[in-house]
Amino acid sequence: MMSSRNWVGHLVLAAGILGLAGGAYAADNKVVLYTAHKSSIVQKMIPLFEAETGIKAEVVQLGSGDVFRRARAEASAPKADVIWSVTGSLLSENADLLTPYTPKEQAAIDERFVASPAWTPYTTVIYVLMVNNKMVKDAEIPKTWAELSDPKWKGKVASARVDNSGSAFQQMTTVLTAGGDKGWEVYGKLAKNFIFSDSSGAVPRYVADGEAPLGLTLEDNALEYVAGGAPVKIAYIADGTTTSPDGVGLVKGAPNPEPAKRFIDWALSKKTQEALVKEAGRRSVRKDVAAPGDVKPLAELTLVKLKTVEELGGTKAMIEKWRQATGQ
Repeated sequence: MMSSRNWVGHLVLAAGILGLAGGAYAADNKVVLYTAHKSSIVQKMIPLFEAETGIKAEVVQLGSGDVFRRARAEASAPKADVIWSVTGSLLSENADLLTPYTPKEQAAIDERFVASPAWTPYTTVIYVLMVNNKMVKDAEIPKTWAELSDPKWKGKVASARVDNSGSAFQQMTTVLTAGGDKGWEVYGKLAKNFIFSDSSGAVPRYVADGEAPLGLTLEDNALEYVAGGAPVKIAYIADGTTTSPDGVGLVKGAPNPEPAKRFIDWALSKKTQEALVKEAGRRSVRKDVAAPGDVKPLAELTLVKLKTVEELGGTKAMIEKWRQATGQ
């Protein structure tokens, strides 16, 4: 998910990417999307959407938090139609900005990922440890949160900033959940080893380029570098990680509600979900779409049920505790 500092200039007018026959769209046949998706996924998926539907997509890329800050500032006269691929917990917190919509293929969605009527699960993400093979031998790869917190890794674990990245916030929630009653103690020890990037998308680059031997990131971010031939691999924390959905939601008062609904239907279709698995390394929320070929099935992972933001004291308090733990 991209940094809020980098959103300027990332308005993707997808007609320019695709160039459909004649290059023309009806003025009312468009959809405006606010997303925390990284550029590589936007550039792969939006041309597919336009080609299949004939609808023009205007995409504004922002960090997760900025998606909602902007949507809330515009609430009296919304400019966005759909919020696309943002952390589920943030969608639930901002449900008042959304209008419930049931996609045509709702029955195909795995019920485990349905958390609120206000938004629909879109993909599910696993938080993983990315390892630089040239810098860390297999026998040295940390297998638990405690091992990853060992002082020998000080300054060697890349992580995005929690106050700037929805996925980093969710990652912190994962550690707090896995740590049980000692969640903040576990996180505090781990945080001493972090080297911070401004965005979650930068973490795998740090590891691939050798700026850090280890990084905590989303599975699909790491898979992109594995597929690209970088000297990296994926490891899963044995004593507990989480899987949680990011989601897609219809903005309340959307200026283009019918194209917006068609986008949501398209995003949840089997064809689109299969493309996300193949092209983006994401895990589908559909019961009839398999995971990417080289990753561990969910059944082989130690998964813990993610604690809610409310259980952990709320977003504001959690970010303040993160600043105290990290000195940021």
